[in-house]
Amino acid sequence: MGYASGPTMGSTWTVQVVHLPPSITPEMIRATAQETLDRVEQQMSTYRADSELSKFNRYTGTDWFAISEDFARVVELSRHVSDETGGAFDVTVGPLVNLWGFGPVHPAGAFGTVPSDAEIEEACKHVSYRLLDVRLAPPALRKSDPLAYVDLSAIAKGYAAELVGHRLEALGISDFLVLVGGEVRARGSSQRARPWRVGIETPTPGVHRVLYTVQLHDGSLSTSGDYRNYFDVNGHRYCHEIDPSTGRPSTRNPASVTVAHASGGYADAMATALMVLGPDEGMALANKLHLAAFFIIRGKDHFEYRATSEFQQLLDRSNPATMPMMEMAP
Repeated sequence: MGYASGPTMGSTWTVQVVHLPPSITPEMIRATAQETLDRVEQQMSTYRADSELSKFNRYTGTDWFAISEDFARVVELSRHVSDETGGAFDVTVGPLVNLWGFGPVHPAGAFGTVPSDAEIEEACKHVSYRLLDVRLAPPALRKSDPLAYVDLSAIAKGYAAELVGHRLEALGISDFLVLVGGEVRARGSSQRARPWRVGIETPTPGVHRVLYTVQLHDGSLSTSGDYRNYFDVNGHRYCHEIDPSTGRPSTRNPASVTVAHASGGYADAMATALMVLGPDEGMALANKLHLAAFFIIRGKDHFEYRATSEFQQLLDRSNPATMPMMEMAP
């Protein structure tokens, strides 16, 4: 059994490995994971002024801008999720994220205050995933609006966790669990020769209690929620999940959405999109796409739970007495 951890993207990462090959040491695992994540951060972070993404955001030209292949693949995947969700997921939402104080570049005192309608309307002029073109050979981005600003924070960590998993597989490791922030990538079996067990927490600030446990054998798990990055004004919660169609935090937000999928980037992006769409429209889309999706919906004094049939198959039912009642999809 091997274990490694380190910092990344303003958070932390951990890797657990079962059955280390004779030639692989925990230090090799740590170095492999850290190098992979450092590279993703150098490519896709909006918080690093020297990242490829920050350089692209500062660029005011409208011709092709050379980027790395992984960066291009993430943007290509984001375009796919944008199309599937009718624009509920949109990486050009950056001007709005910043305006509301949730991004790295924002007006002084923006966090905790509601922008004016005029400010929101102005920022919305530069938000649309259709303003962005991507190509893979050679990898490059192009924006038709010089003021377009890309934010990959809702897809990059999921992609990064998957990328670490691929690097571990290349080392001959077949049983591992990767966590990058809240993004999970699993393959094979745990030390107990069973699928990896991953908990979904109650979406309450400061409360660390597992509501459900899912079993992952080979895939990714991502959770988006309104309980980590938010502010309250006059009894109304404004979270960092911005609806690109309105320029405001979605009023339909569930407390959290969890998505399991073969692709880490896709799971990460789709969890965000379903948060924006809300439990009704989001659940309908998840069923249409046959997604493994789980919604926790905040009531006045209780939570409600909804899951697609694909998600039900992942539930760890070893201790059903601890599982709250859930409304299942037909």
